[in-house]
Amino acid sequence: QEIAQLIRSKQEKGKSCVLGLATGSSPIKVYEELVRIHKEEGLSFSNVITFNLDEYYPMTKENNQSYHYFMHQHLFNHIDIKPENVNIPDGTVNIEELNQYCIDYEMNIKNAGGLDFQLLGIGRTGHVGFNEPGSHVNSGTRIITLDHITRVDASSDFNGIDNVPKR
Repeated sequence: QEIAQLIRSKQEKGKSCVLGLATGSSPIKVYEELVRIHKEEGLSFSNVITFNLDEYYPMTKENNQSYHYFMHQHLFNHIDIKPENVNIPDGTVNIEELNQYCIDYEMNIKNAGGLDFQLLGIGRTGHVGFNEPGSHVNSGTRIITLDHITRVDASSDFNGIDNVPKR
């Protein structure tokens, strides 16, 4: 309800609503409710710009374990968001270009006006957005090595830990 009200409030002012979104089991019910509000109450996402927290690396967006796939399955395929307003980190960026890609991702958030709302989940290691234990409090978008526990938790989705990306 809070997210829906924020979107409506921004619409009334003719402004974009910038949402930071998460994946994993925690936000699924939130996405289900947003889809319901869209379909049953007419909430439009036409003014919404989204930035997802994370993506596995390496990972193609077509892979059914990707967060690109997850977000479209649970939210984007069911609402009227403009495809150009959906921002999910690209898990296929060449490693030599990754640092600049991360800087650009942060700049895109800033250029959109910053986040109006950030939806978060907390992993079993206490990580938020793959900011594994030991991450600096001011960490920005970057590549990170996943904790073993995080990989174990994802292993059922990947048919075993050996198939879980390490970053």
